[in-house]
Amino acid sequence: MITGQLRSEIDKLWAEFWTGGITNPLTVIEQISFLMFARMLDMNEEANEKMAQRTGKPFKPIFSPDKQHLRWKKFKHFSAEEMLPVVRDGVFPFLKDAFSREENSSVTGINLMADAMLMIQKPTLLVSAINLIDNLPLNQGDTKGNLYEYLLSKLTTAGINGQFRTPRHIIRLMVEMLDPKLDDLEHPEVIGDPSCGTAGFLIETMQYLTRKYTSPEGIFTDEEGEHYSGDLLEPFRRHIQSRMLHGFDFDVTMLRIASMNLMLHGIEHPSIHYADTLSGKFPERFPALASNAFDMVLANPPFTGNLDEKDVAPNLTGKVKTRKTELLFLTLILRMLKTGGRSATIVPDGVLFGSSKAHLALRQMLVEENQLEAIISLPSGVFKPYAGVSTAIVFFTKGGTTDEVFFYDVQADGFSLDDKRTPFPDQTKHANNNLPDVLARWRNRAAEQTRLRTDQSFLVPKAEIVEKNYDLSINRYKEVVYQEVQYDPPQQILSELAELEREIQSGITELQGMLQ
Repeated sequence: MITGQLRSEIDKLWAEFWTGGITNPLTVIEQISFLMFARMLDMNEEANEKMAQRTGKPFKPIFSPDKQHLRWKKFKHFSAEEMLPVVRDGVFPFLKDAFSREENSSVTGINLMADAMLMIQKPTLLVSAINLIDNLPLNQGDTKGNLYEYLLSKLTTAGINGQFRTPRHIIRLMVEMLDPKLDDLEHPEVIGDPSCGTAGFLIETMQYLTRKYTSPEGIFTDEEGEHYSGDLLEPFRRHIQSRMLHGFDFDVTMLRIASMNLMLHGIEHPSIHYADTLSGKFPERFPALASNAFDMVLANPPFTGNLDEKDVAPNLTGKVKTRKTELLFLTLILRMLKTGGRSATIVPDGVLFGSSKAHLALRQMLVEENQLEAIISLPSGVFKPYAGVSTAIVFFTKGGTTDEVFFYDVQADGFSLDDKRTPFPDQTKHANNNLPDVLARWRNRAAEQTRLRTDQSFLVPKAEIVEKNYDLSINRYKEVVYQEVQYDPPQQILSELAELEREIQSGITELQGMLQ
């Protein structure tokens, strides 16, 4: 959580970008990200300088003597008219060069700043942006991460490939239901997202692990709330920093935002990869990650329709012959998971009941060759204002056996289901928010054995799913109880209407008499 003052300052800057002609939320966040990179680069340089002074050991500076004027601590003091050309013509080209070196890039396979351009044309807007970013607590892990999340919450525009930000509370539910673990030092879990967007799933996974692996002594509270140190994660720090979390995307804007998001949440060297994970080149470029690599995969893939057959990896269409992205991504995730690996993936409802051969083949593969564990049906307004499509979360484990599937019909997620998505004041009420109940029932699935099909959740045995041609839509199994409504006989209703008509006519006659 960020303070009200900081929130109001961000809102003010957002409004200034708007009046300055930059109205696309993705562009605003990207511009702020570029400037944050510039400041963090200077912060790292300053930290290295201080360390060299203390230890007497030399270090390789990023800023050479003739580039000192491009450091944040220098140009932030320039006048508005002087600052704009220095940042546009000096700082941005320098950032491109600095991040072209692999040791400085947080993205595999692409120069993070290759096409970076300063879109700010008004000197006064640049000064406002520089002043705000200079006051941001970028050296405070929780605050800077929450700050960036607040920026991302303003994303109300889908990306160029149909990506959009998954609501944080939906992400949190998916992570909590999968319950990531770090218990085995020799084989720590590896977690991925094949269409990472802004890296929300990876961030929430890290935060969940931090909460889970904090000792009672590692919890502290201040005016911003409760904080977790993650002190029990120390044996896994090296793994966490460089090998645990992997994200893939082929939208450079999303890659930049994802990298900044992870860095501001404490992941110093995020493994964000430039890749189209559905293409045939993906296994060639990332052979170690393209198959049997992940213990856990979380995803909300973009569903953009049909792909060109030439662009789809042949090993994705072996059992499920399709060009539909929603089916290809589930096949891809199964390929990326290790045997025993588990996934939570958001899909459009059509995946659950589509009648094509490809839809049926995919569902049959999930049920017969893997352990399909849960279908969580979401209300259609969850992804507004981006889209109103009905969706569900599919939980499965690669390999194993499906015995029965947990179904839950979410009717409220704590927010209004219109374009405004206003939070309900009391989210502890079940009528306002079903998500805590989803998690509670998931963790106590033994109690589901006695639930009726008229309840919000229930278990369906595999045999019944097979009998119904592998249909996974909740309405196929949920029973609706209709209450009989008693109506008065038609003759009685007509008599009552005639009596009302007489009363009305009598009143009119009385009013006419008063006017004479």
